[in-house]
Parts: sequence; C-alpha cells; structure tokens
Amino acid sequence: MQNIPSVDLRDFLSDDPKRKQKFVNEIGSAFENIGFVALKGHFLDDQLVNELYGEIRNFFALPIETKHKYEIPGIGGQRGYVSFGKEHAKGRKEGDLKEFWHFGQYVDADSRWASEYPENVEVTELPRFNVVGKEAYQKLEKTGVYVLRALALHLGLDEFYFDEYAKEGNSILRPIHYPPITSEPENAIRAAAHGDINLITLLMGAQGKGLQVQNHDGEWIDAIAEDDELVINVGDMLSRHTNNKLKSTIHQVVNPPRELWGTSRYSIPFFMHPVSDMRLDCLENCIDEENPKKYEDISAGEFLHERLVELGLIKK
Repeated sequence: MQNIPSVDLRDFLSDDPKRKQKFVNEIGSAFENIGFVALKGHFLDDQLVNELYGEIRNFFALPIETKHKYEIPGIGGQRGYVSFGKEHAKGRKEGDLKEFWHFGQYVDADSRWASEYPENVEVTELPRFNVVGKEAYQKLEKTGVYVLRALALHLGLDEFYFDEYAKEGNSILRPIHYPPITSEPENAIRAAAHGDINLITLLMGAQGKGLQVQNHDGEWIDAIAEDDELVINVGDMLSRHTNNKLKSTIHQVVNPPRELWGTSRYSIPFFMHPVSDMRLDCLENCIDEENPKKYEDISAGEFLHERLVELGLIKK
C-alpha cells in the first residue's frame, strides 16, 4: 500500500481484546488523518471475486442496445444500468468517463423499506449475473457492519450503535466500467474529484494506478491496494455525523497514460448507506469549544436526495 495504512479485520474479530483494540485504534487514527485504509481479512473469497469480475465484464460487453434495456427511467439511477457520461461530480458539468450498474438492498416483502426501495433489475442474458451480485453485496455489507462497529468504539459510542441504521440500509453495489479512451478527453477524467455521499465505501479493484486520494496538504497520493485488500473510506454522511472528526477525503480516478488508453478499467465500490430516517445531526461527543458544530441537522434521506440532484442523477 502506498501512503495509506493497511489494517486486518481478523484483529477485530479475534477473541483477543488487545488485537481488537489495536484494530479500533488503527482504523480510527487512519480515518481521522486521511480518511482511507486498506483492509485485509474481509468476507469476500477469491472464487467469488473472480466470478463477479467475470459477470461484470460479460455485462459491459453486451451491445449498447441491450444495456439500454436495463436503464430504468424515474429512479435516479438507483438500480440497473447507468450509461456512459451520465453522472458528473458535484460542481462539474463534464460527465465522468464511465458506465455502471447498481445492485441495491435486498428486503423481504413485509419489510418497512420494501415500498421505498426499487426492485433490483434482472439481466436475462446472464443467468449468474444477479446471483453473484447479490452474494457479493451481502458479503461486503457484512464486512461494513464490523468496520462501523470498530468506528463506534473509536467514537466512544456503544459498539452496536450503527447496527440498527445499517440493517436494511439503502446501500448500493456499483460495478463500474471505464471504457478505453478513443480520443483526447476535453476536461473529463474517469471520475472527477469528489467525496462519497454515504457512511463508508468499500472498494474492490484498487489494484494498479488510477485511484488517487488528496491528503490534507492538497497533494494527490496514488492509492494502490494488494490483491486481497479492500480500500475503505469515510463518506460525507459519516463525516457530517461526526462533525468532521472522521474525514471524508476527496478522491478521483485519473486517466491512464496514453499508451494504456486502449484498455478498460473495472472497479466495484460498495456504498454503505443507512436507512433514510437516520439522523445525521452532529454527535454531541464530537462537539466542543475547539470543534463547534459545523452542520445543520438533516436526515440521511434528505441528504441523499440533495446530493443526487447535485450529481445530475435526479432532476430538480
């Protein structure tokens, strides 16, 4: 890992209180200082990861007419396919050089959230696509729950503080395809500088250059993970809830050198969202004389809607 700390979830899951506290200290310090870590010991296995990448490559290789079949109007891109260049970073007009897919939360018909969440979209051409996507979604969600438990302890909260908000939360698994670049991009890169909306993001596919993180001196650092690591970062919701104690770090995906323009890049972030009625009001124990309250009170649902409008996925 380059300049981003690496932590091992197996420390937190062990029966050794010292190892558990070591993980809490390490991830807490990293998220206060740069907002990113590389995580080993998660719940994804190599077979699932390889199968997921295979299914994703197969989907993005489908004819554009077929993919457009799965672009569902009226839901702000929350499920199914989102076509190339449609999303842009907050404050930018140029669309990012990417296309992507969204898997969303899986709830029973009697869940209180069943009417709020759109149905997941089934790809009929690829019988394993949705099966593998669901399994990866649930393994990443399970990993995220334990990371949030460690952060709750770091913040002086009950270990299970976030559980009720993460359970059936509005989380999104987003396989992204950055296609080959065929002509000189005008002011556009694969993903312009941005902070994530959610509580935390768990990213697969940060092997090789492309993802960059901005440190507090404004310098861009390459974030390159090992094959068995997820890159995890703080999102704006968690930063807001902790009154910036845990920092949502600006990051981007830059275009490759010209000799690699002909290659695709794939990455798979899992955006961990809470349920929409979670309050993001600044935690009392994150406010003091040196750190006065920085944000107005707001719910997660209200904040998400604001940001989707800013990203161009929902029209005002």
